[in-house]
Amino acid sequence: MERQLLIRDVYAREILDSRGNPAIEAEVLAGEDVVGRASVPSGASGRQNNASEPGEGGRGRECGIRQAVENINSRAAEEIIGRNVFCQAEIDRALLRAAGGPGERDPENSALLSVSIAAARAAGKALRLPLYRYLGGVRAVNLPVPVMNIMNAGSCRDSQPGIREFMIVPAREGRSFCGQLRMCTEVCHSLQHVLKDRGYFAAAGEDGALSAAVRDVREALRMIRDAAERRGYRMGKDLWFALGASAPEGDDPDRQAYAPGVEKQSQVWTTEERIRYYEELISEFPVCSIEDPLDREDWDGWRILTERAGNRVQLVGDALFAADAERIKKGRSLGAANAVLVRANRISTLSGVFQVIRTAQEAGYRTVISRSPGETEDPFIADIAAAFNAGQIKAGAPCRSEQTSKYNRLLRIGEKMEGPETERD
Repeated sequence: MERQLLIRDVYAREILDSRGNPAIEAEVLAGEDVVGRASVPSGASGRQNNASEPGEGGRGRECGIRQAVENINSRAAEEIIGRNVFCQAEIDRALLRAAGGPGERDPENSALLSVSIAAARAAGKALRLPLYRYLGGVRAVNLPVPVMNIMNAGSCRDSQPGIREFMIVPAREGRSFCGQLRMCTEVCHSLQHVLKDRGYFAAAGEDGALSAAVRDVREALRMIRDAAERRGYRMGKDLWFALGASAPEGDDPDRQAYAPGVEKQSQVWTTEERIRYYEELISEFPVCSIEDPLDREDWDGWRILTERAGNRVQLVGDALFAADAERIKKGRSLGAANAVLVRANRISTLSGVFQVIRTAQEAGYRTVISRSPGETEDPFIADIAAAFNAGQIKAGAPCRSEQTSKYNRLLRIGEKMEGPETERD
């Protein structure tokens, strides 16, 4: 017999995100006293298909958040009050009907997704199940590997093809999640000392990663390698490099031309030159992953890069796929990329998140669940990554509560999945 517990109330409020900007938190009351709560990152990603609210960070965005809260407390509440909290797909369809379809702006997506997750949390609480187990059931058996951003590009992006994030990825073999996290944290702390010794001033960015005006990409990678060695770890054995690239403004995918940076607009990288540059880095350093190496519309370039380097390195589509199942299918048919980065706040409901992850996994892509701009302390992406065996999570540096909450949540989940930490860690 299908279990029933009716939703009695829905309430949304404004809260503050990690940048001090307004965000949305939602609560769902099921039955007499079961409450699920969730908050979703508010920030615009700047992607073409995820338009930001006018006046982002200012009055325009505040009005957008306020309107989204009002919509939840009126139209959305009317649609889902009285529904069975255990029928997630039905709840999500009702949310989309109340909103007139999937959200096209960040406040709309954040509002709908926060209610969707809050409903799932209430359902799990009613069954005395944590969110990851309620969502994943018996399939939730593996924790993701952290893809940790520890340095953001300074001036080096003016002379190199758009490398903006320098990340480390621990080897999974023989280590629990706790051991993997410890390695990454130690290297992150060690890097602060390396930068200081080399005369660099470094400040923490929004995701907690160090931001320094490093002269070029190779120097940044060497300093991270030195930081790892100071802690007794070897790059290529204990840890690997991962790079987050982006096509700088002014790129012209129709001409297959990439301007390398603001200060050198007269120089242009062709797609072929950009691909060769990545091949050189892969050959020189133990790089295991590159995110958004080419423009999102340079499908031919992605196909060529995947053919030439996809068997040696993970090529992650973030802007390329933009959490869009149809673009993922197109990428698979063209042979473009071999991994998908999923930012949940681009998607309006949990059902939509499930669809994107499932589409990627069925297409043979690896999946990386990622934090988003304007994060909150809600660790729901940790539960999603664990529930669907995503394989990897990109939650930022081990700094500030909006990042550490995700890692701490995975540590708690790991106690259930992996048991107590062993001496090998």
